[in-house]
Amino acid sequence: MNLKRVVVTGIGALTPIGNTAEEFWHGLSTGVSGAAPITKFDASLFKTQFACEVKNLDVEQFMDRKEARKMDPFTQYAMISVEEAMKDSGLDLEKIDKSRAGVIWGSGIGGLRTFQDEVTAFSTGDGTPRFNPFFIPKMIADISAGFLSIKYGFRGPNFVTVSACASGTNALIDAFTYIRMGKVDIFISGGSEAAVTEAGVGGFNAMKALSQRNESPQTASRPFDKDRDGFVLGEGAGALILEEYEHAKARGAKIYAELVGGGMTADAHHITAPHPDGLGASSVMKIALEDAGLKPEDIDYINVHGTSTPLGDLGEVKAIQQVFGDHAYKLNISSTKSMTGHLLGAAGAIEAIACIFAMNKGIVPPTINHFEDDEAFDPRLNMTFNKAQEREINYALSNTFGFGGHNCSVIFKKYK
Repeated sequence: MNLKRVVVTGIGALTPIGNTAEEFWHGLSTGVSGAAPITKFDASLFKTQFACEVKNLDVEQFMDRKEARKMDPFTQYAMISVEEAMKDSGLDLEKIDKSRAGVIWGSGIGGLRTFQDEVTAFSTGDGTPRFNPFFIPKMIADISAGFLSIKYGFRGPNFVTVSACASGTNALIDAFTYIRMGKVDIFISGGSEAAVTEAGVGGFNAMKALSQRNESPQTASRPFDKDRDGFVLGEGAGALILEEYEHAKARGAKIYAELVGGGMTADAHHITAPHPDGLGASSVMKIALEDAGLKPEDIDYINVHGTSTPLGDLGEVKAIQQVFGDHAYKLNISSTKSMTGHLLGAAGAIEAIACIFAMNKGIVPPTINHFEDDEAFDPRLNMTFNKAQEREINYALSNTFGFGGHNCSVIFKKYK
């Protein structure tokens, strides 16, 4: 089969360190932490009292109040980030074949706020089953893709991938595959999450997954640091417009990067813990390299999953050394979750955007909050600690891994 080329022609971001793609990149490149005390609810009784929330957002600047009330925040975030990406792409909706345009979105949890509020209201009431008629449509994860297709009239494939924290990258790979095979010309893809709720924080606390560094939220996400104690919960969305290369070229689109390879594997090991030897992580990077027709030494930068958990960080670095051998010492490696926190199902989308900016700007965003080396990590590895580094990046790889053992890797090529 003659596979089509796939390029990125629009980006949009709504994150804890910036409410547009450019603001997001400015935060990344200057090492800004998005962590702060939780404002969405009273967290004083919780073990973790901080998160990386979206800040200074007025949803009614993007949609009217009546429309907003039909959406859980995770869908609102999707709509806002995609609006930016669509404007950025320059697509003329009157001139494209909408039957060959689709939406593949990602969300690990979906409408958690809606689910929590409705069930709480019922359980604290008199037992009469009074539920909002929008309860189910607001809660279900696929509704984000549904709203997006309705807004833009895209009649092609339309669904949401749910693979925990790998969901956003999973969505990009699925969209990439459809375009590559010639079935679709354009996809809206990416991911969104809005899990900074009592249920979200309480649930992750119960698993002992979150950092509890309440005295210093801004320094709590510290991937690869000896004193890392868990991830920082984040929220937001990232959107990418993926387009078949000839279609993009014919309309004179600006092209940010080319998506050249992807891989998906499973650890088949544990519901939450990664494989201790990085087995699934190493195999997914190998598959992505093979899919892209690249050698390990072609990669310049890896945006790692790097959540700031003791086991996860170690397993991923083991996998990188297995796959890249001596070239691992020539790579730049960084975890942007040190700044954004962990956006769960949206993580892969915003980290893909981070890779694209890094290539186009020639700057590797840092892993901030590094205070003490962990002797478990090879000191020869360049983790880009604390400060951005200038570097020419021709190929960037992004890893995202999820509870359940889901592993996804994508590779972007600098467009010249």
